[in-house]
Amino acid sequence: MSAPAPSRISVLAFGAFGVGTSGYIVAGLLPALTGELHVSATAAAQLVTAFAIAYAIGSPLFAAATGTWERRTLLVAALAVTGAGNLFAALAPGYGSLLVARVVTAVGAAVFTPAASAVAAELTVPERRGRAVALVFGGLTVALIFGVPLGSLISQHLGYRAAFALVAAFSLVSALAVRLALPTVAAPPRVGLAERFAAGRDPRVLVMLATTVLACLAAFMVYTFVSPLLAATAGVHGTTVTVLLFCYGVGGAIGNFAGGRATDRWGSRRPLIVVTVAITAVMALLPLTTVTPVAAGISLFVWGLATWSFNPPVQHRLIELSPGHAGLVLSLNASAIYLGVGLSGVVGGAVLASGGPLLLPEVAAALTLAALLLVGSAWGRVREPREQVAVG
Repeated sequence: MSAPAPSRISVLAFGAFGVGTSGYIVAGLLPALTGELHVSATAAAQLVTAFAIAYAIGSPLFAAATGTWERRTLLVAALAVTGAGNLFAALAPGYGSLLVARVVTAVGAAVFTPAASAVAAELTVPERRGRAVALVFGGLTVALIFGVPLGSLISQHLGYRAAFALVAAFSLVSALAVRLALPTVAAPPRVGLAERFAAGRDPRVLVMLATTVLACLAAFMVYTFVSPLLAATAGVHGTTVTVLLFCYGVGGAIGNFAGGRATDRWGSRRPLIVVTVAITAVMALLPLTTVTPVAAGISLFVWGLATWSFNPPVQHRLIELSPGHAGLVLSLNASAIYLGVGLSGVVGGAVLASGGPLLLPEVAAALTLAALLLVGSAWGRVREPREQVAVG
């Protein structure tokens, strides 16, 4: 017997928390990974790259391949694959097998997140669908608040394997909860790969996707290496870094909500430009504003607030541009997010190796400035869509 509608959405958010923690947790585990695997921080960061690239490529491919699956079955299977990938990571004997485990985990995450958002909308009355989808994405934000710091804390005392094992257990429990709480949900009309990518031919959509890639590359190249950055600026390690990651996550949760409210009130252009300016300024100043633990906590809170305010206006703009294919362009945006995350491990690792941790936020600021210029120049030149839609 299925649960009432609010409980159903909460269960999906519960699963999103597990999926989000799976994706973000490497940032909190970086010191443990480098110590236990005897690899450099740059090499450990490629675990982020492996996950993100697999997600970016796998999301549209697996969405097409599983298009005819009943949705509850698909969600359970996706969480089971995520759990299996994390379990494999906990048991992996070395760095190479851990990379493979991250790819397996990404496959499950790439299937779960867009499917969970669609199911949340399907199971909710029209006037509450925006809030239902926001609740699912809230699970990803909570992963930053609690999942990553908790993983960091566990790894400091029990090693990184224990952290992956805990996420595996959580994912598998989430799969069981979804199976028990959700009703059967019929598959949507089948959409092939050609149609999925057709919306991406619109140059206005391409501008937004490129902006997403640049912004996520900038944010995660710093977030992935935040431990060495904070060690260099504030001289903090261990539990203090865990607390600072919590500050970032709290800022991110508030930013996600504030970005949505601002977009509902002013549309997508003004919030997107203001947020991108804020991210650029915060990034550029991080080496100066994180010199003490208290200052670092405030800085990471503001950084999380600005960074997580970015996605709501981007999504709103994409829906404006392609109202008839909103789900498709948002799927492409999810791939763009993880492409940026994937590149962050490579680019951030190269910057760290060549210029040290203090150069990371400066390069990130340059990338967000490029995103700002791209949006500002293209918005005026490219024709506005005739059809406008409200997203709330």
